[in-house]
Amino acid sequence: MKKLPSWVRLPSAWIQDGGLRELQWEKEFGGDKIAALMALMAIAHNADADSGISQVTYDVLCKATSLSRSKLSNGLDTLEAMKIIDRAPNGRSTYQLCNYDRTGGWAMMPAGRLYVGGRIAGLADFRLRSPTELNALKLYFLFVARRGRDTNLANISFIKINEYAAVDPAKIKAATSLLASASLAYTERVPSRINEMGISNAYRIFGLESYQHMGTRGRGQDAHDFDWSDLVE
Repeated sequence: MKKLPSWVRLPSAWIQDGGLRELQWEKEFGGDKIAALMALMAIAHNADADSGISQVTYDVLCKATSLSRSKLSNGLDTLEAMKIIDRAPNGRSTYQLCNYDRTGGWAMMPAGRLYVGGRIAGLADFRLRSPTELNALKLYFLFVARRGRDTNLANISFIKINEYAAVDPAKIKAATSLLASASLAYTERVPSRINEMGISNAYRIFGLESYQHMGTRGRGQDAHDFDWSDLVE
């Protein structure tokens, strides 16, 4: 497997436009939707920085995601149907990230630090049988898209999470707990702008600007440092 950069560009307009809402859990097909997001991670990690085309074999994708070939194929079908990728733009084993434009409309997604032995370590224990896994990956992509570069955190309320990703607020805690146990994203407590004595949740993505976190900024950081537009209910 080639050496991956520390982060890659992920087209994010489809997430900002509510595309994650289409990925609803269904008993028969829920696993395919989990596989789709797992596959998208690995494709984005291997995409060319200029073109957004990923040249990567099934074997590499299966190893990176810990998916079987049949589940990977189903996941790729889902991504193609949603117009998130185009398959075989340059022949076999190539995938185009749709609407890729390195000048804008993208979010930073961590890459190299997620891997151990050619696998995305945080995905190794996903079994594609639980709606919590789907919710967790939807939140992961949402947090990547909504991360503020000034704070290195995604500041977004439960109401807005439901609006963007159709995750039931009652199920968000289970999903964020899974992200934390998988070392993909962590919940941090930040000062509330609505109530000066209160605190709110924000979400830090593992592998992005790890030097910038509450331990390095917390003492001098107050409510005015955050983008609170998505926290107003």
